[in-house]
Amino acid sequence: MLYREAGDFKTSYAADSQTFPIKFDRIGFWVTMAVAFLVVPFFINDYWASAIFVPFLIYAIAAIGLNILTGYCGQVSLGTGGFMAVGAYACYKLMTAFPDVNIVIHIILSGGITAAVGAAFGLPSLRIKGFYLAVATLAAQFFLVWLFNKVSWFYNDSASGQITAPERLVFGVPVTGPNTEAWAQYLICLVFVTVCALIARNLTRGTIGRTWMGIRDMDIAAEIIGVNPLKAKLTAFAVSSFFVGISGALFFAVYLGAVEVGEAFGIQKSFLVLFMIIIGGLGSIFGSFAGAAFLVILPVVLKLIGVDLLGWPTDLVAHFQLVIVGALIMFFLIKEPHGLAQLWRLAKEKLRLWPFPY
Repeated sequence: MLYREAGDFKTSYAADSQTFPIKFDRIGFWVTMAVAFLVVPFFINDYWASAIFVPFLIYAIAAIGLNILTGYCGQVSLGTGGFMAVGAYACYKLMTAFPDVNIVIHIILSGGITAAVGAAFGLPSLRIKGFYLAVATLAAQFFLVWLFNKVSWFYNDSASGQITAPERLVFGVPVTGPNTEAWAQYLICLVFVTVCALIARNLTRGTIGRTWMGIRDMDIAAEIIGVNPLKAKLTAFAVSSFFVGISGALFFAVYLGAVEVGEAFGIQKSFLVLFMIIIGGLGSIFGSFAGAAFLVILPVVLKLIGVDLLGWPTDLVAHFQLVIVGALIMFFLIKEPHGLAQLWRLAKEKLRLWPFPY
């Protein structure tokens, strides 16, 4: 077996602090990156981009953001859809107000604006937690959707109430607007998700990540040993909202091109991202990717099997999808709270010990 090792020894601090301490995992990571950047762009088409790859990458960023807040810091949030809307509308206003600025800068600034909004709505976490914090973030979700619906300045007084992304170029290639190629959409989302994942991975493995996990595990004990709960919780809300804002900007500008806040960023979006981290695994960057991949691919697979192959009605397949997701959420919450990430971790450990799995 290529995966089996005689031991797991570290002879330096650099080796001990590697993101992927197992050599096979490092090789797998670089192979995945090579395929994603050098192979997929040459074979991707409009269907694969719009149905699987682009939404998977965008939802992965949103799931990473929510996982930082809920999985690592223990602060429950039901306002992800509203914060994605902040990122989308901030990107739209920046694109229309500063048309000569690169779209990449607009997306990053949108994340920064969303971080400020998220930190403001995270202030109640200093006094409340658990169910009450979930209700507070749910109120933020409804308030933000109402705000973007009622204040016409956010959509430049458009009669339809929609926002539409104008065409913008990166290195001379359109990445927004009707002339965007599938590979261009895919690549810009891939670059953002790669950078966001690396930043999140390093944050969660460092001092700030340990303070988040201290607040999550026992906030009173963490405060006694010197963790500042104000700083820890607000930084978690800010960093989480930054990633969610970037995902909202990409969702609007690169993926859909035109959105209406109630339809694109309603409460269903908040629950969808929450289900991703529950199924994928709380407190795991890999779990964010696994949950996003599962919930993006599931409806496509059910449509192929149920509608195209078996001839079932579309509405029946849609309801069947809800049943599957609900059953999986109950299973993971009861049997395996760390989700698909933990199942993958156990499978790797058994494979490393083969033929003597425990």
